Amino acid sequence: MTTEEEFQKVLAMCRDLFIKKMHDYGVAWRILRPTSLTDQIYIKANRIRTLETKGEALVDEGIVPEFIGIVNYTAMGLIQLERGASSGNDISNEEALTLYDKMTASAMELMLKKNHDYDEVWRAMRVSSYTDLILMKISRTKQIEDLQGKTLVSEGIAANYRDMMNYAVFALIKLTLE
Repeated sequence: MTTEEEFQKVLAMCRDLFIKKMHDYGVAWRILRPTSLTDQIYIKANRIRTLETKGEALVDEGIVPEFIGIVNYTAMGLIQLERGASSGNDISNEEALTLYDKMTASAMELMLKKNHDYDEVWRAMRVSSYTDLILMKISRTKQIEDLQGKTLVSEGIAANYRDMMNYAVFALIKLTLE
């Protein structure tokens, strides 16, 4: 499989869970501000790092579901950046899925460009490095949020969310497809 095919396969797995969660909860996540989504991504990434360090989980969920959560929360974050947080369920599940697909497609487009320039270097990296890079991107995102988006040279919050999504997908490729 090509990187693009692997990426699409992992995104399909994440999308499937997103659909199932929408069935159960609707679009309740629309109430979350981007800062809250950044914190949710932090919780997931921090748990992954803890599990990588300790080597065992006492809660019966491993690293793979946490990386899936990062993909889905970053997609939600990108939607919230574009649409703004809502006080209620203001979009249908179908519209949310269309927006989800738009956001994951934009991340994949970015990955393809970067992957061309970096020549598949991600394949030589360790999953723990993706975790650390995601945690670094979260730290950067929190700083940008604290600056209320007023940066001097940064690409901004959306770019950081896309990078986090891409690192999580790379980890999922390594953990589930290789």
